[in-house]
Amino acid sequence: MTAPLDLDLDVEAGNWAKTEIDAIENAVRAALDGAARDGALWEEDAVPTDGTLNEGDGASLLSIAPVVEVGVRLSDDASVRILNRDYRGKDNPTNVLSFAALESADDAADFMMSPDMPLMLGDIVIARETCEREAFEQNKTLINHLVHLTVHGTLHLVGYDHMVDDEAEEMEELERQILAALGIDDPYEPIEDQDIETGQ
Repeated sequence: MTAPLDLDLDVEAGNWAKTEIDAIENAVRAALDGAARDGALWEEDAVPTDGTLNEGDGASLLSIAPVVEVGVRLSDDASVRILNRDYRGKDNPTNVLSFAALESADDAADFMMSPDMPLMLGDIVIARETCEREAFEQNKTLINHLVHLTVHGTLHLVGYDHMVDDEAEEMEELERQILAALGIDDPYEPIEDQDIETGQ
C-alpha cells in the first residue's frame, strides 16, 4: 500500500465530467498501489513503515514516504501539442504525457537522505480530444480509456517504460493487473465489433 497521496488535479481546458475526474483520481491511486506491490522505486536501505518486519530487504519509496505528490493536468489537444513539440520534438498532440521528477536512481537515493519530505513523482497531462477520438476508434468507453491512460502515465512517473520489448511487456502486464482490479478489460486485447454502451 502506498503512502497518502497529495493529488494536485487541475482542469486546464476541455469539458471534463465529474465522473471522469473521479475515475482519473482513483486510477492514480490504483497505479501507485500496483507499482508499490510490484517493487517500483525499491531501495535496499529503506525501512518499511507499514508494520512489516524489516529484515534488511528494503521497501518501496512509495510505501515509506509520508506523502506522495502527483500532479494531473486535464487539458486539450492544443496545449498538449505544444508540450509534445517542446519536450519530445513531436509537433502533434498525444493522449498523455508524463513528466517524471525522479529521473534516476540517484534522485530516489536523494529522497532517502530526507525521508520526512514528500516524495514528488511528477506530472501527467491528458489531452481530451485525442482521448475521445482514440476511445471511439478503439470502440471503448471514454472513461475506461481515460483510466487506462492515467494508469499508464502514472507508471511512467515511477520508472516503468516501454522502449524495449521486455520493459514493454512488464509494464503492459502490470497495467492489465491494475485495470482488472478496477473492473476494466485488457486494453491491449483487440476489441471486436461491440456495442460501446452494452459491451455486447
